[in-house]
Amino acid sequence: MEDKASEFTAGQLWRAGGWQANARLLIDTSGRVADGPASYGESLGQWVLPGMPNLHSHAFQRAMAGLTERRGKADDSFWSWRETMYAFAAALGPDELKAIASQLYVEMLKAGYTSVCEFHYLHHRPDGTPYAQPEAMSLALIEAARETGIGLTLLPVLYISGGFDGRPLNPRQRRFGHDVAGYLRLLEALRQHECGDLRVGMALHSLRAVPVPAMHEVLANDLAKDRPIHIHIAEQVGEVQDCLAIRGARPVEWLLDNADVDDRWCLVHATHLTADETLRLARSGAVVGLCPTTEANLGDGLFPLADFLDARGVLGIGSDSHISVSPVEELRWLEYGQRLTTRHRNIAARTPAESVGETLWREAMRGGANASGWPAGDLRVGARADLIVLDPHSPLLAARDTRSMLDSFLFAGNTPLVRDVMCGGRWVVRDFRHRDEAAIAQRYRQVVERLAGSRE
Repeated sequence: MEDKASEFTAGQLWRAGGWQANARLLIDTSGRVADGPASYGESLGQWVLPGMPNLHSHAFQRAMAGLTERRGKADDSFWSWRETMYAFAAALGPDELKAIASQLYVEMLKAGYTSVCEFHYLHHRPDGTPYAQPEAMSLALIEAARETGIGLTLLPVLYISGGFDGRPLNPRQRRFGHDVAGYLRLLEALRQHECGDLRVGMALHSLRAVPVPAMHEVLANDLAKDRPIHIHIAEQVGEVQDCLAIRGARPVEWLLDNADVDDRWCLVHATHLTADETLRLARSGAVVGLCPTTEANLGDGLFPLADFLDARGVLGIGSDSHISVSPVEELRWLEYGQRLTTRHRNIAARTPAESVGETLWREAMRGGANASGWPAGDLRVGARADLIVLDPHSPLLAARDTRSMLDSFLFAGNTPLVRDVMCGGRWVVRDFRHRDEAAIAQRYRQVVERLAGSRE
């Protein structure tokens, strides 16, 4: 007997950029949204949204959140924070990484993220020697994603040099490093693990970490075809200045002039742009990966949101260093940062009567799905059945209708409103609880307590 597709109904379902009343949803046995008539099956709930992709994550950094907030001897910046991060990363092996990632992914799911792009550069042992299984650290992330049920786009990172001048990696960076041949071998090995919940793309750490010949060699390889390509870029003023001094162009300007940047690409941060770079980047079709809480925590700066949206640019959001794990907070602060700098309100809404909440959710969902390499993320036919169900009993959503629901979800407070979460057609969160959260949290506590003891 063949397995049958599952049939669901929703009081209000967000689909194709708008609400559909009394909507029906058919999900096939592979966890995809199917075509064809669906009867009124199991009720999903009153308010159902497609889940949000998280397009930028460094999972291990979740365990160091809150540990870098004491002032140093000099003015603190991204660069001083980075040294603390390197020291923390040096204590992690595959078991620790899996425990941290599993805890993080549970938190993501409960917050409304249903897939994650893992920008992964902890490849080797702390001294730079490979593990007996060279992909051991990557496999720890894959195991964490499968344990928790989140969709994973794994982005192994190419990291070769310590600066635009080609200096070698310093001792704390050696575990990140590959030559091109070793990096391509890693990609080939990881592609063998791909399945319905796992995609493997590639990442260039940054222009400063990947020399020009290496970048061109990797991008010309067949392993780069039809795959997501992510890169950190223009996050810090110092990075822009170094790129100008050595390559004679600003980072985004240089990349657009020297690579075929298209909708396969995700440019993470892209904080410091000229008006011309903003327009050219929007026209390229690449996704800009914005991480407002991390960018604020590190003192990066503010992305030119209004100009980019007006140019029809594509964007998504990520939680990056995970000092916050909430799409609500990322989107809220994406908007609030713009309000603070412009001293105006409702910046993301570019036309009269347009909803800020609907605009932000729609744009981030679309860009995140594209950056993840998954089919379109709005519950259309062929998409992964990734959805979240809001709590219909919350006072924060009382008396809200389709005109105000998404604005209230994003801007009405900090009470968790995601009641249920489905990933790939399978329930992973019901009634605010992940199916395995107690055991995962206990393992995480043991790991971080052991790490804290080793630092004392």
